[in-house]
Amino acid sequence: MPRVTVIGTGYLGLTHAVCLADLGHDVLAIDVDEEKIAKAANGEAPFFEPGLEPLLRKNLDAGRLRFTMSFAEVADFGDVHFLCVGTPEGESGRADLSFVYAAADALAPHLASGCLIVGKSTVPVGTARQVMNRVQAMAPAGREVELAWNPEFLREGFAVQDSLTPDRIVLGVTSGRAEALIREVYARPLAAGIPLLVMDLETAELVKVAANAFLATKISFINAMAEVCEQAGADVIPLAEALGHDARIGRRFLSPGLGFGGGCLPKDVRAFRATATSLGVDSVVSLLTTVDTINQGRRDRVVALARETAGGSLSGKRVAVLGVAFKPNSDDIRDSASLAVCTRLAAEGAIVSVHDPVAMPNAARIQPGLRYAPSVSEVAEGADLVLHLTEWSDYQAIDPAALARVVARRVIIDARCCLDAELWGDAGWSVRVLGRPERSR
Repeated sequence: MPRVTVIGTGYLGLTHAVCLADLGHDVLAIDVDEEKIAKAANGEAPFFEPGLEPLLRKNLDAGRLRFTMSFAEVADFGDVHFLCVGTPEGESGRADLSFVYAAADALAPHLASGCLIVGKSTVPVGTARQVMNRVQAMAPAGREVELAWNPEFLREGFAVQDSLTPDRIVLGVTSGRAEALIREVYARPLAAGIPLLVMDLETAELVKVAANAFLATKISFINAMAEVCEQAGADVIPLAEALGHDARIGRRFLSPGLGFGGGCLPKDVRAFRATATSLGVDSVVSLLTTVDTINQGRRDRVVALARETAGGSLSGKRVAVLGVAFKPNSDDIRDSASLAVCTRLAAEGAIVSVHDPVAMPNAARIQPGLRYAPSVSEVAEGADLVLHLTEWSDYQAIDPAALARVVARRVIIDARCCLDAELWGDAGWSVRVLGRPERSR
């Protein structure tokens, strides 16, 4: 069984390292951030992800997972090196590849014998060959160092499940030896019937950005339909249900609401658009520009609706916000549509109070001027308006009659289209749902 290293212990890297160890591999993970390494070695995940921390501690205790800051140790230990560093949004939407190149440059001089580097980061097409040429030029082992690309498809909140039982494994290779090594690494998932799709480097790079672009397009499409429904007096929820029964379309991710955010979809859409621009593929540029515009427009719509329900001005109005993470089961507030709405409400003079089960500490570091409440009842106390912005199951379990006793006005905007509008209406609330007819008491 090949010995495995993981370079980068952020969201992707730490999850991948823990899950590889749980598949039975001896794993050595590295990061340049000493604090991250210390916490991980102590069994502490630096972010919230269901099920990850217990699995981290289990594999530390079993001796299958270790952490280091030495690239020389990593090079000496590993047969397969997974490159899992971030590619944040850079200038003009392009992916910032500085962390990818820095990691490759730090590892390459220590590679004295043949091995396989496997990229998992989301990168523009053509990056893999650039990294391969760069590493082979710097490594003492030269062309004995091979490179493959194995894009990740993790969903925050389901990352452990997606790592251990993915719906497919995509692999871009340049040799049969590289494919054979990866088959050894993923032997258990492959034995369980997970499909392995083998292709060239460029196609593997495109699979990830194409998948995210398609998902973003599907979300933006149903949100565009929500806008049509609002203007036509129709209801987007039964519309989505009817569309979802079409086998060519499917119901998953056909959910209207505030739109997508987080550290992947927005940046990947913009990075893919930048790549299409450089390649001269104007149709993709136009499509992804529209997708991004629709998505950003959902935030505009919620702010406008809040202003409307507040009587035309938000100045001095007390607004209670339920949810600030970009999605439930995560503490990630990167490009959070909810946090963006909160910021804009505050800029218009609203007194904004926020509750979230896990994301408030992260939000407070970015927006310390907002108020943060430890419970739903406290965040809603004296509120003129309640906004439901992240679809945590906790909020779907709220008793609207009980909450009605603490607010100043029984008005709620459900920007995620998942509360029981009839139940809230029966409790005396005026309920506004994106893409649905208004329900008033």
